[in-house]
Order: sequence, then C-alpha cells, then structure tokens
Amino acid sequence: MVKHIVMFKLAEKTTENMKRAVDSLKSLEGKIETLQFIEIGTDFLESERSYDIVLTAHFKDRDGLNIYANHENHLPVVKIMRSLCSSSVVVDYEMN
Repeated sequence: MVKHIVMFKLAEKTTENMKRAVDSLKSLEGKIETLQFIEIGTDFLESERSYDIVLTAHFKDRDGLNIYANHENHLPVVKIMRSLCSSSVVVDYEMN
C-alpha cells in the first residue's frame, strides 16, 4: 500500500477559502478508480507551525498514485489548491 499525505497552508485563511479548499479535496472521493481511501482534516490548534488542511490518501501501489496524480478529475483540484495556498508539503511512502 502507498500512502500520500499532503498538508496545505492557505494564503488567506478565511471561512470561504477553507470551505472551498475542503470541498475541492472531498470532491475527489469516488472519482478516481485507484484512490482507495481519502481523508481530509482541518487543523484546530492554529499554532505558528500548523498547516491548515491535511489530505491522506491510500493507493494499492505506486502506479495507482501515478494514475491519481495525472487524472483528469485530480488536475482541476490541484489548480484550485494552488490558487488558495501559500505552501504545501507532501510525503509518499509504502507500507507493508
């Protein structure tokens, strides 16, 4: 299994931007055949080090992640997130 974790920091943290970002990420559920699991969370601590939103996604293998990354339903979400965020960090790893 491959886990894909992305954390997003909004450029302007407003209720509207948070809702738009979360709704965009949630729209991926059920729309990409290789996406086995998706979870979106929002930070409540709001510390200086905190990111605002986290996405956790599971795939069967690296090929599944690759299909997701280039999928027609994923690319518009990437565009929206880039327009809303000042930064993001990602980690992809395999689990046995």
